[in-house]
Amino acid sequence: MLTADPTTRVALGQMRRSIGRLAAAGLAIVISTAFVAATLQAGTIITRTTYAQVAAQYADADLVVFDRGGTMDPADTDAVRAVEGVAAADGFHGTYAELNHGSRTVYQSLVATPSDPRLSPLVLADGTWADGPRRIVLPVEVAELFDVGVGDTIASTRCLRGGHRAVDENGAECYGGQEVAQRLTVSGLVDDPLGTYAAGGGVAVVSPAALERRLTEDSGGAEPPGMRTLVVALDRPGDQAAVEAVKRDLAAAVPSATGVTTPEEYAEDVVASISDGQNIVYLVFALALAAVSLVVAGLVIANTLQVLVAQRSHTLALLRCVGASTGQVYRSVLLEAAVLGAVASVAGVVVGSLFVQAGLLVAPSFDLGVALPRTITPSPSALLVPLAVGLLVTLVAALAPARAASRVAPLAALRPAQAPGRCGTNRARAVLAGVATVGGFVVMAGGVALGRSGSIDVGLFAAVLGGSVSLVGVIAGSVFWLPRVAAAFGRFAGAGGPAARLASANTLRNPRRTAATSTALLIGVTLVSMMTTGAASARVAMDDQLDARFPVDLQVTSTTYDENGPAAVPATVVAALDGVEGLGAVTEVTNVSAERADEGKAVQVAVVEPEALRAVANTPADAELLRPGTIVVPERAAALYGLEGLETLELTGPAGEVTLDVAHSDSQADRAYLTPQDLTAFAPSTAAGEVWAEVDDGRDAAEVVSAVQEAVSTTGETVGVAGIVVERSAYQQIVDAILAIVVGLLAVAVVIALIGVANTLSLSVMDRTKENAVLRAIGLSKRQLRATLAVEGIVIAAVGAVLGVVLGLLYGWAGAATALSALGRVPFVVPWTETAVVLGVALLAGLIASVVPAHAAARTRPVAALAAD
Repeated sequence: MLTADPTTRVALGQMRRSIGRLAAAGLAIVISTAFVAATLQAGTIITRTTYAQVAAQYADADLVVFDRGGTMDPADTDAVRAVEGVAAADGFHGTYAELNHGSRTVYQSLVATPSDPRLSPLVLADGTWADGPRRIVLPVEVAELFDVGVGDTIASTRCLRGGHRAVDENGAECYGGQEVAQRLTVSGLVDDPLGTYAAGGGVAVVSPAALERRLTEDSGGAEPPGMRTLVVALDRPGDQAAVEAVKRDLAAAVPSATGVTTPEEYAEDVVASISDGQNIVYLVFALALAAVSLVVAGLVIANTLQVLVAQRSHTLALLRCVGASTGQVYRSVLLEAAVLGAVASVAGVVVGSLFVQAGLLVAPSFDLGVALPRTITPSPSALLVPLAVGLLVTLVAALAPARAASRVAPLAALRPAQAPGRCGTNRARAVLAGVATVGGFVVMAGGVALGRSGSIDVGLFAAVLGGSVSLVGVIAGSVFWLPRVAAAFGRFAGAGGPAARLASANTLRNPRRTAATSTALLIGVTLVSMMTTGAASARVAMDDQLDARFPVDLQVTSTTYDENGPAAVPATVVAALDGVEGLGAVTEVTNVSAERADEGKAVQVAVVEPEALRAVANTPADAELLRPGTIVVPERAAALYGLEGLETLELTGPAGEVTLDVAHSDSQADRAYLTPQDLTAFAPSTAAGEVWAEVDDGRDAAEVVSAVQEAVSTTGETVGVAGIVVERSAYQQIVDAILAIVVGLLAVAVVIALIGVANTLSLSVMDRTKENAVLRAIGLSKRQLRATLAVEGIVIAAVGAVLGVVLGLLYGWAGAATALSALGRVPFVVPWTETAVVLGVALLAGLIASVVPAHAAARTRPVAALAAD
């Protein structure tokens, strides 16, 4: 029969007797390891999804021949098709076409009919592929917009230059060439189930010969641009030896190619090149947040075990009396922590995996635009790393309590029990804490200064280092001042009542436990406040930058030209904009390339009335500066056209010259602003080639721009629509999404900290059983006892939350000011709503955390409590 050694028996026995007290510490580890497991698995899913999204354009191809320089041509495609073992090969070439039907006009990307269905992600929904010069396959969405089907005809209009003449009976002169209107028959409809071409509004398909002809004609007879990729389908795709042999032959057949690889490997290379390690950054960032939750959990565990060891001092002393060595006592505490950490970590991995799986099951209900896997496939690292980390954190947190347990002398069994946590603190700790706090803030301030001076990398490193060191100093020194602050809070909250006075006394009587409990909450609240403040400051700075760089929400631009430049935007287009819901002020703008009398670089000028500019511009300061006789020069335009430092500028044109005062602005627009009166002085007959419009706040920017495009398509006119507001909205959505994710993740740390508050209050009630009984015996009612513990919980939570918010505001602004210093001045923004929510949740949680221990304390009869050992 197997028997456990004495150390194991003692440890397991202690755990059985303390199972309720260890539950909170175990729950903290469960949440933390679940966080780590979910983060690792989510990172794997994001990586797999990203690669699959990029590789989707290569459909079921077996190999990709790529050239980063984009120099491959049709001859290279023919060379690839001639390689033994190659079943089919196509080059990735494309152009665009203006398609017309009835009163609607769209710009549509074009690709060639695939030589093998395996080489295209497109699926033929109806009809047949285009196999002639006058046939086209339309996206289903475009066919619905045109209200056409298979067999119907549409028109494709373009302006040929370089001596080409009409290829259809409907020809007309266009500026610099011949306008061609070609009739095309819709041979089929195509669907894009993976959304490969969704970013470009879908894609139409023509025959390879028709596409090559268009490319040649669009380039004015010159060689069309080269290709970056060729996709290849093999005769024996599953034969690895054959695949390797074909790879070598393909590399020899196309010497200009950079490499030959599989679609999955090429997608990984593309993602790495365009994201600059985006996935790694995400993973490191998320794991850093998981590490924060583990640190907070470690504080909860250490505090729990310290109190338990102090409460077991008599038991440990008796064990020493009957022969237990210091090593056995030390190992029993560590074994207890190891068992707790192992069991809780396993539970955490299961919980984290179930959480991710639940997310994958719910994801199809949302229109995410990407295809996510339906089930998780945990890697060994996603399972073993959380287990190892959870166990390690628990053991590290148990080292100090284990050492304290091993130092319990046998004679302590004969002495009265001493309340835990009443030992004093040393002066060396106070000095180190003060140096770390002050020194950290100084280094952080230096980092902000470095970032603003242009050394962003060094400044950000210094700011992060200084902030971390100062936070460590605050935590280390909290035992000296935090209990006193908590006591002051208690007296203030209770207005001198007995419950508040008792709560204040309790916080002072046990400074270490009060500091440890409040510090756990402080860390979580600091991080949440830091991220919300940083995101709010970043959002304001980014909005200012985007407004400065993109001064208007929406631009409609003429695509036709005359001898004076861009032709005027047709009146029918301007009229169509009036009926678009969600569109605000609309004004016509003239864009002029103004020559300078000093023969300097020509200046691009937007000519608009000051009142009209004020109505549509996102930079009101520019409109305030604009007046007759003045040219407003944004900072970026000054750099582009060599206008820095100029006080006056003389422009010249067909009607003469005009001298203007220069008003410099902080805007980042690439054009200067001028009034129509001043334009008339040197170029009176210039048409208004643009229309600027404002999108109403609160409206979905993409929907408004889509409505504008649809309205313009009904006019039959060809104009370009640039919905700049969509780009700004996308940036804002990214910031909001990151903020929501970060706050959600950091909320885990706050939850763990609140568990620590509840755990400490419960242990405090157990520790003060006799004390509470004496208070009850001398007249303290159950209600007053509950109020005492409620005030104590609220006070501890309030101190940690308030200090955490203050530190978070400071750290958040410092980080944003350093990291975003390249954008200019980063304002200090207080996210009042989020701050109020954090404080409210912390106070409410402190109150709730006191309910169970208060109920247990009030339920115990004074006589029974006084008789307890």
